[in-house]
Amino acid sequence: MQLAPSQLTAHLQKGLKSLYTLHGDEPLLIQEAADAIRTFARTQGFTERTSHTVAGAHFDWSEVLAAGGSLSLFADKQIVELRIPSGKPGKEGSSAIQLLAEQARGNDSTLTLVMLPRLDKLTKGGAWFGALESFGVTLQVEPVERNALPQWIAQRLSSQGQRVAAGEDGQRTLQFFADRVEGNLLAAHQEIQKLALLYAPGELTFDQIESAVLNVARYDVFKLSEAVLAGHTLRVQRMLDGLQAEGEAEVLVHYTVAEDIRALKRVKDAMAQGKPMPMALREQRVWGPKERLFERVLPRLSEATLAQLLQAAHQVDGIVKGLKQPDWPVDNWQALQRLAMLLCRQCAVQAPPPRGR
Repeated sequence: MQLAPSQLTAHLQKGLKSLYTLHGDEPLLIQEAADAIRTFARTQGFTERTSHTVAGAHFDWSEVLAAGGSLSLFADKQIVELRIPSGKPGKEGSSAIQLLAEQARGNDSTLTLVMLPRLDKLTKGGAWFGALESFGVTLQVEPVERNALPQWIAQRLSSQGQRVAAGEDGQRTLQFFADRVEGNLLAAHQEIQKLALLYAPGELTFDQIESAVLNVARYDVFKLSEAVLAGHTLRVQRMLDGLQAEGEAEVLVHYTVAEDIRALKRVKDAMAQGKPMPMALREQRVWGPKERLFERVLPRLSEATLAQLLQAAHQVDGIVKGLKQPDWPVDNWQALQRLAMLLCRQCAVQAPPPRGR
């Protein structure tokens, strides 16, 4: 049974299941969902808790199976937690998890809670994950995207009795807040909690938020890729500055931007050969938010433009590896910025307005 995180509270009120699986790459939201399940379980008499973390190839799965299949010595009901940070239980673990899921069915004395990172499509198609879905409840926790972050912040402020000004002033304040915590939801949560300690319930001014919120943005190259394809030039500039300040490897930044250019070219070539865009995107393993961005951008990118971008990516590859290129900056980060902006500006170009009669 699959469940959205927003449905969890209502689901728990209808009755606790014996097996829950949480998977996603946002630690704060995973933690909050797990806390909600634990809190409700305690009201139902689950007073003892054991935790197991799968680390290394020699993990003893028999301990987990024994814990899941036995009664607690000190309490009538128990919570057994299993964390798999890698998301890869291995062959032995796959068999053990399937048996664990079967043990959980109808076991009213043991609540099993499995926590996993974000899983790819192939992993979710495995027999062990299928058993977790079949015998229990799974929650896929998605990260809060940048365009939804201001509203997420506003909702969190509202839950503690605080708000920003109405209208454009308030929206600018939320955008400022989002810029400072982008990519680091746990830090955003901590900053919101700090505002509750510093100020009374009610309306918060921009100056109050500015003075309280730290610059805790944590940029990553995957978010940079989405910003470039979305054509957000100012955001791309800010993210590149952040990645440079955080010491990110130039070669990884280049690979991310160059791979998007190569993927765009491959999909465009496949479409020129008569393949529908959805099929071409699937073949190039483009899905999720990036799939929507590709669908928007591809019709406006000509083959000549993509060829020029591909050549630019090749030149910057040489610069990052220590070679000089004519008409290109010598500095790695300046070259990366120029490459990213070349693609970003092409993605930002608006379609021509319809002609008048």
